Amino acid sequence: MGKYFGTDGFRGEANVSLTVEHAYKVGRFLGYYFGQQKADGRARVVIGKDTRRSSYMFEYALVSGLTASGADVCLMHVTPTPSVSYITRIDEFDCGIMISASHNPFYDNGIKILNGNGSKMDASVENQIEAYIDGLIGEIPFATGERIGRTTDYASGRNRYIGYLMTLATRSFKNVRVGLDCANGASSTVARYVFEALGAKTYVIHAEPDGVNINDHCGSTHIEVLQKFVKEKGLDIGFAYDGDADRCMAVDDKGEIIDGDKILYLCGKYLKSRGELANDTVVTTVMSNLGLYKAFDRCGIRYEKTAVGDKYVYENMMEHGHSLGGEQSGHIIFSKFATTGDGVLTSLKIMEVMLESKQRVSELFHDLTIYPQLLVNVKVNDKQEAMSDPDICSLVKKIEKELGTDGRLLIRESGTEPVIRVMVEAETDALCNQYVYQVVDLLKEKGYSI
Repeated sequence: MGKYFGTDGFRGEANVSLTVEHAYKVGRFLGYYFGQQKADGRARVVIGKDTRRSSYMFEYALVSGLTASGADVCLMHVTPTPSVSYITRIDEFDCGIMISASHNPFYDNGIKILNGNGSKMDASVENQIEAYIDGLIGEIPFATGERIGRTTDYASGRNRYIGYLMTLATRSFKNVRVGLDCANGASSTVARYVFEALGAKTYVIHAEPDGVNINDHCGSTHIEVLQKFVKEKGLDIGFAYDGDADRCMAVDDKGEIIDGDKILYLCGKYLKSRGELANDTVVTTVMSNLGLYKAFDRCGIRYEKTAVGDKYVYENMMEHGHSLGGEQSGHIIFSKFATTGDGVLTSLKIMEVMLESKQRVSELFHDLTIYPQLLVNVKVNDKQEAMSDPDICSLVKKIEKELGTDGRLLIRESGTEPVIRVMVEAETDALCNQYVYQVVDLLKEKGYSI
């Protein structure tokens, strides 16, 4: 991770740790950087945004910087991150930018940069952007005269993305009762239209964004709202998205949560049965549940483990040719269809499994036992110092030895927040609680907790 860019772009509180000056300089550098690689010196960049009030401010700042460096910019307006990825790739843009802080509250925002393939930008480019922001790179020349860039409306790109998603359905959704929680975010411009066009009886909540209600007690980070909705309405299934719709969590017909691990199990097993799971392997992160791995072992499915972050999952998939990967949080990547996590696409693939199996989705997890898991986030003043503290390290080794093969402890730095995440899986909730708070209490005793 760099000074500004974490595992999922440049993120922070709007006009506090992420300012319009930052956005302008990001645009200035990207316009110049990609322009240098073009014969005519003119880069092409596409921008999308979520529904936060500050997204408009950052959009204008980015456009100012990009066009001042000679880039032509296309605006998709409010649209999911995966739609920007898709359009960047198929329309051969040099770069895609998504303005979003994903699942964070409305007062945060972020700048996600995508390469020409629609996947997360290389760290080497992000490092150069940081150097430019900090004045470590010489001033970039302004475009003048006819070389100044221009801005074009590109809302049609979002409509083409909707059309693309519709082509991926293998069956009609006629008479299936589906609930959608759009988190008052970017999926509100896409999800309903896809499901209704495919014939589903669609029930939508939290699709009325006002700039400040994104992720506010709704969406994938507040799945309990959708659980209640599915049970009250007697729905067959429900899907909840985050602010920029690159992740999906689901709720089955009994109101039980289907998280990213369950989605990987469901889709991995289905694809393997059809001979479509490349290398018979699923790529996970270190946060995936021990129960998932035991279920994969029984199914004859191999697995890889990466650092947390869908960019690391995708890098592993590309390096080894795998077709399915994702995170417990609901970032799921189907590399045959997308180069980034896609919440609505994930919904469609879950629907495919359910409809092809001719079973209720609650009946498809009989061979999966999820271990109790407890995750506690500790806000700290210095992540690196805390992680390298000898006493913390010693306690971690002691707990790992005691858990053995029947559980595990994971302690890691957040890639987007000043937080250390402490997670324990064990056979009982009591053991999870015991071991997690041994670590949490020691972090507090040592003075790292804020």
